Amino acid sequence: MKPEKQYPKEVYLNGKWLKPDEAFVPVFDRAFMFGDGVYEVTPFYKGKGFKLKEHLKRLQYSLDQIQITFNAFSLEELMLEAIDRAGLNNADAAVYIQVSRGAGPRSHFVPEKIETSILLYAFKVTLEGFEKKTWHVMASEDKRWHRCDIKSTALLANVMANEAAISAGFHENLLLRNGYFTEGSHSSLFFVKYGVVYTHPEGPEILSGITRAEVINICASLNIKVIEKAVHFDELVEVEEVFVTGTTTQIIPVSSITRHNKKVYITRKDSLTKKLQEVFIKRTRR
Repeated sequence: MKPEKQYPKEVYLNGKWLKPDEAFVPVFDRAFMFGDGVYEVTPFYKGKGFKLKEHLKRLQYSLDQIQITFNAFSLEELMLEAIDRAGLNNADAAVYIQVSRGAGPRSHFVPEKIETSILLYAFKVTLEGFEKKTWHVMASEDKRWHRCDIKSTALLANVMANEAAISAGFHENLLLRNGYFTEGSHSSLFFVKYGVVYTHPEGPEILSGITRAEVINICASLNIKVIEKAVHFDELVEVEEVFVTGTTTQIIPVSSITRHNKKVYITRKDSLTKKLQEVFIKRTRR
């Protein structure tokens, strides 16, 4: 069964705080027509932003890559205000930001006179208890575009991949490009072989995950070797542990991987993943 999602009580849209049913964008907004916009999600643990600067830096990177002139860091105070207005100062929450290029007559080229559109809101999420979870996942071909490093609102391929997984009773869909694992439909991906952690190198084939970077940082602090190298499907026979990471996913071990209705991986260990979870909890809850 799919989890229920609720609308926030209030959203910030282009200078105004509005109820969701009062917030409207023009039909010619380019994010609506083309997916011509970017977004970011930042976690707040008990009302405190985690890696807030890093999330805004990633948003700025996406803006720069698609040439939208906007200062992402100018949104920091609004993010804190959103948490406050939602009454989430002492709760686990997240802030969603979406920046659209704006509205203009429909054309593939960008109109010269166009005004950026900003959407922002806070919402409650459950961040506790992730260390008690385990995911059964599927694997399929990565059919996304070649700039996955841009956190674009054009997420149709991700949506289709995740819907395929959820509808089939899985938690996530791990994506393969030319036989090599890239990432999940909405998560970063790690493998453990002979005590060494492997993850796809940063670049256009994956999103630069903030939690991914924190996990690499934790590994360094624990003297755990990390190799940023793509793992091939055929290497699963050597893999001891698999885990995924994400802003609200945090760190969750993968119990099994199924491809073409055949189980191709069953976890052999979870000790290293558990160790990373313990340190992550200390860092986010301190």
